[in-house]
Amino acid sequence: MGRLTGRQKLGWAVIAVLVFVYALFPVLSIFMTSLKSTSDIRSGTFLPPKVSWENYQQILTAEGGARDLFLPALRNSIGISLIATAIAVVLATLAAYGIARLDFRGKKLILTTALGVSIFPVISIVTPLFNLWRNIGLYDTWPGLIIPYLSLTLPISIWTLAAFFRQIPWELEQAAQVDGATPWQAFRKAIVPLAAPGVFTTALIAFFIAWNDFVYGISLTSTSAARPVPAALAFFTGASYFELPVGAISAASIIVTIPVVVLVVLFQRQIVSGLTQGAVKG
Repeated sequence: MGRLTGRQKLGWAVIAVLVFVYALFPVLSIFMTSLKSTSDIRSGTFLPPKVSWENYQQILTAEGGARDLFLPALRNSIGISLIATAIAVVLATLAAYGIARLDFRGKKLILTTALGVSIFPVISIVTPLFNLWRNIGLYDTWPGLIIPYLSLTLPISIWTLAAFFRQIPWELEQAAQVDGATPWQAFRKAIVPLAAPGVFTTALIAFFIAWNDFVYGISLTSTSAARPVPAALAFFTGASYFELPVGAISAASIIVTIPVVVLVVLFQRQIVSGLTQGAVKG
């Protein structure tokens, strides 16, 4: 493949800038709204006439109202998302390793089923799941969200890791077993370290999916005991019946976006490495 000409480089640079602006503009708009006072929300200007931190104070420090909704929800989102991610990654690692290494009937059916589950509309199973959870006592609990979150995170985790495990040479595991390692020791000491970029990438993707879920969070909870942040935002209210909580919702949205941005910025190389290595067919 030949080198790009100056005009081609300029064209790709313009495209990259346009895509970047298109992706960043909504987030920047929300951030600017979060810096506006209640009286400036309807000013119609993009930039705040005067920078105000009252929206962040309202959800972080002010007694009552949005603070009592946001902080418990933030705790729930962190805990539930981390637990769901950990379980999904462990189960997906074992399942994907078996699918990649073992030759058995129905292997393609398992992958196809996992893909079908991942694209199945969540809204269609919320009502029966709501009734089931109410009957067995899982409604409005952490396990009541963690289990459904596995249906979102586990299929994509299995697909990603199965593709990655296929790239690891089978001879490495055989060599470890020749040196006296058991199959479990060969997997744990020879395969898992090599699969670390793929496992890490899968963990981040699974965490983002669980972190951003709204349908399960709003349907399977009723109090702050387990309600995550995306669902809690729907219960924000203004100071009066006629006042919309646009500023508070914008501030909360920025706060919950920060962990995602930080993780992507800090581990972008690992993410790209994991995705590209798993995408190359050996």
